[in-house]
Amino acid sequence: MPDLPTPKDATEAALFSEGWDAVLSYADLCTSGSLTAHQLANEAFALGMRELRAAAGTHVRGAGRRTPRLPTIPALLTAVRDTAAAWEAGGQGHKLDPDLRLWLNSGNAARFSGPPLERPVALRGLRDLQEADASLLWLAEVEALPLPAVARRLGLDPATVADELDQVRALFRDRCHRAHLDTPMDARCRSYAGLLDAVTRSPAADTPDDLSRHLATCVRCAEAAACLRLHGGGLPAALAGGVIGWGGLAYLERRRRAAEVRLGAGRPGAETAGGDPEEGGAGRQRALRGGLLAAAVLLSALALGVSMMPFGGTGDDSAAARDDRQPVADPSVSRATGRPASRKPPAATPTPTPTPSATPTAPHTGGGKPGPEPQGSTSSAARTPDPTRSSAPAAGCRVAYHLVDQWRDGFQAAVTVTTDRPLDGWSVSWTFRDGQRVAQMWDATAHQDGSHVTATAADYDKAVTAHGTLSFGFTGTWHTDNRSPHGFTLNGVPCAAG
Repeated sequence: MPDLPTPKDATEAALFSEGWDAVLSYADLCTSGSLTAHQLANEAFALGMRELRAAAGTHVRGAGRRTPRLPTIPALLTAVRDTAAAWEAGGQGHKLDPDLRLWLNSGNAARFSGPPLERPVALRGLRDLQEADASLLWLAEVEALPLPAVARRLGLDPATVADELDQVRALFRDRCHRAHLDTPMDARCRSYAGLLDAVTRSPAADTPDDLSRHLATCVRCAEAAACLRLHGGGLPAALAGGVIGWGGLAYLERRRRAAEVRLGAGRPGAETAGGDPEEGGAGRQRALRGGLLAAAVLLSALALGVSMMPFGGTGDDSAAARDDRQPVADPSVSRATGRPASRKPPAATPTPTPTPSATPTAPHTGGGKPGPEPQGSTSSAARTPDPTRSSAPAAGCRVAYHLVDQWRDGFQAAVTVTTDRPLDGWSVSWTFRDGQRVAQMWDATAHQDGSHVTATAADYDKAVTAHGTLSFGFTGTWHTDNRSPHGFTLNGVPCAAG
């Protein structure tokens, strides 16, 4: 497995922190197993960082000329897609999601790497924006971050960021309209271009029947309509599908859920006016949920499923669409069949802190397509859990502790527990041997008292079937030694080494 690029300065360390979580989230969608998701993420992240550095160097050598490029996160996601395509071409396609393989071998995939004027309108429109404007649009619309958080990340004034976002949306629409007019199209599509521009400018404008029929059968005009119609909540889906391609809507849903978990959306008081701006995104998240639903209806009506959903032009499209809309936090339903499946450990998406000497890789402890990436959703300051309060005590269990990666003063580990009985809640405890400390945990909530650590289930993964597995991961710190912990228990019952 190739090493990730080592951050060389504070700027590059920030790029790592900003991009790794998104890369791993999309890589997990693209793969059919757990370890392969991390392999794909590692290779893609290294590729994406090289390309970002090269683009920055080209800009410097160009004496101030702006070279069109995507902002950091969509550029890294494009690297994931390109790496997956290289796997498919190089005989490693068996590691990828079967629906992605179909898509990679279809004309839909070719559009993203073909002649520039043939590429999706959203991709061309985003690339044509100034990089700062494109970053603002992507973080707010696709990554689902609340505007105060976006303003802090980009160094903008929180008091004016909403107005700036409105201006950037209008600029994006203008770029997409221009890109649509530049696209080679037949006479019929060309005849509707002016009308399409007019009816998408106003939320009150009615779409003529003949234009509606055309949009229902012409994918490219429908894509343009989704980008030009800034009202109705469909812009995030248009961006994600048009830039990422396969899996755009599934990625969008994951990022929304990750933002809700990370920022505490939905908790009592999260919407209180005047509260912490990081905690005040619940109203916007509800609006985004409504936008996603509207976007799904719009895409279905406009025949955009072919290019925006994570499957190609062959196979059972309706079944695939249902799977993509399934809440990703429900690990008991198989994406491939839509039927209940044995629980597999969910993928982890930490945001580890880079160090000058090495960059950790994130653990991926399950083969299913998991739900939200609860990055930053837990801390060692969480309330002490009571291991005896689970509704279904374990009669027997086996635990596997895996040291995923280790670097100077830090490490990443994954814990997988198999239980003989079904659980409606769980807590796993252990004792460190060498004074290690948990820094960040995902898919569970951590509490540490000295060397003793307890991890309790997150809200979305409390239920475990009989003979099923639960899993979580964490980053930590160590000093003189980093031996494996001992004394693992599940709901207070000792577990055997598995």
